[in-house]
Parts: sequence; C-alpha cells; structure tokens
Amino acid sequence: MTGDGRADATQSDPGPTRHVVVMGVSGSGKTTVAKGISTSTGLTFAEADEFHSEFNVAMMRAGLPLDDADRWPWLRALAAWVAARSAEGVSTVLACSALKRSYRDVLRQGSPGMEFVHLDGSAEVIRERMSSRAGHYMPASLLESQIATLEPLQADESGLVLDVSLPPDELVSAAVSRLGLRSCRVALRDR
Repeated sequence: MTGDGRADATQSDPGPTRHVVVMGVSGSGKTTVAKGISTSTGLTFAEADEFHSEFNVAMMRAGLPLDDADRWPWLRALAAWVAARSAEGVSTVLACSALKRSYRDVLRQGSPGMEFVHLDGSAEVIRERMSSRAGHYMPASLLESQIATLEPLQADESGLVLDVSLPPDELVSAAVSRLGLRSCRVALRDR
C-alpha cells in the first residue's frame, strides 16, 4: 500500500466512517470498480462526473480538456458531498479521476483520512476500453491529456495502485481486501 505507512487499514482505527476514491484516467474502470466496492461493502457510491457543471460537460463533449479553473468548483462540491456524508455517519466510495495531487488535496478536505484506489495501466488497454463504451461524453481523444496530467499517488497519500488489465471483479476484491473494507461493513451494520 502506498501512503501513510499503514500496512493494513484494519490495524488502526479508521474513525466512524471510511471514504474511498477510485481514481485514474477516463476509461480505466473507475465507475465499475467503485460500484463493485459499494455493492461488496455497503459504502454509498457517487459518480464524480455527475457533479460537473453543464459547461464542463459541454467542453469535454467538444473534445476540449478542462483546466484547473474549471475543476476547482467541481472538486470542492465533491469534498462537500463527502463531508456531508461523513457528518451523517455514512461511508462513501467515489469514482473520480483525481489526476493531480492538488485535486486529491481538495478532496481530502471532505475527509482527511480519505483513501485512494488508483486504477493504472497502459494507454492501449484504456484507449480500447474507451472506444468500446457508448454514451459517455469523454472522447478517447482526451486520453493523452489525462495521462499527461496524471500525478501518481505520493508516499504520504493513503492508497494503493491496481492494474487495469485485471478483470473488474478481481479489482474490486483486491481493493476491498487490501483496504480492509469488509470490516467497515460490519461496523456500519453494528451501529
């Protein structure tokens, strides 16, 4: 596990709630894996794309990459959503690109103990996935800009990296196991 030195997330008290961001470039499988984690653990799922403004969506549909000024309000809205769920005692899993350290820092304003699952892999595998999906506003042409923007998790960030070439069910199982999220579901049920 990358990050805060915790060899196993179950060894320390994670607090009353857990908050996980499944991150990576578009087409890496964030939504599929985050939904799988939600189903397996009971964490409340949210899709970060649904928090984008109409302007941001229109830009991406037009094949124009967002800049930081476009992303800050979106990231603050996501952090506020996580903070509100935490205040309610609800654990969450969020599918969000979270490409830069500074973006993840904003997300952590919603929960300082936020954990990240970075779905990483070759551009070829991801491009193939993007070209086969229907109905998503993010065109494959923006993949290179996302790869160029991506800053991997740093040593002081709590999280793990998983290979996107694995089947989705294996990615979900690995994330749940390595983050110790099964215990989270039991804790929530016993409340």
